[in-house]
Amino acid sequence: MVLSPHSTPYPEVNTVLQRLLSDVRAILGTQFLGKYISGSLAMGDFDESSDIDALVVTTDALPEEVVCALAQMHERLSATYPKWGVELEVSYIPRHAVRRYDPAYDLHPYIGRGESLRIEEHGREWDIQRHVIRERGIVLAGPAPRTLIDPVHPDDMRRAVLVTLREVWPRRFHDPIELHPRGYRSYIVLTGCRMLYTLEYGSVASKPVAAWWAQEALGARWAVLIAWAVEARRDPHSGELDNLREVQEFIQYVIDHAR
Repeated sequence: MVLSPHSTPYPEVNTVLQRLLSDVRAILGTQFLGKYISGSLAMGDFDESSDIDALVVTTDALPEEVVCALAQMHERLSATYPKWGVELEVSYIPRHAVRRYDPAYDLHPYIGRGESLRIEEHGREWDIQRHVIRERGIVLAGPAPRTLIDPVHPDDMRRAVLVTLREVWPRRFHDPIELHPRGYRSYIVLTGCRMLYTLEYGSVASKPVAAWWAQEALGARWAVLIAWAVEARRDPHSGELDNLREVQEFIQYVIDHAR
């Protein structure tokens, strides 16, 4: 399948995706199997504050020299496309490991937003990405994702969220400075809404849908904060910190809900 120049509604993003695809194919050669877009682009709630989530499926695990070549390629992309090249979040996973979660095969090359390529654990929480790619992923090249990824059971979706809420969130937010950027506070509140939605229904909703549901389901206590988070996505760079404590309380509420 050939990448269309109109794979997403965002021309600048398409340019970066086309360059990434051509460079990855050149480096991987016969080890390349497919490339897929997930995250907000697949869910339909992408905006100027979003990152670009992608999966590259390979025929087998990649040797160290290939991983080094991919790392150098990502450095070039970030320098060439300073707006969107640095927003790439890409996992490189072999075919045998992408089908379903297996703790024996969960270490794969990964680059996060504004970071360098490294070997990263793709644990139980990555089942959310599996589900999104299988059900909603944008195919840039390769076979249909449903031929590569097994269905993710709703209880596995819930377990993926519980791992994040029990193991990751309590460590991440012990320092309030993590929450100073307005756009990040908005992102965390909306992510919390999505997690609660997944715990309730065993499926994934976009940020706007999850926010609407949470305002109804959680009641007046959190309705104003969630409405703020939706609006703050349109202006993520303001310096205000007046709702920092309330965001911290919402984070704790979501963590407590998982217990």
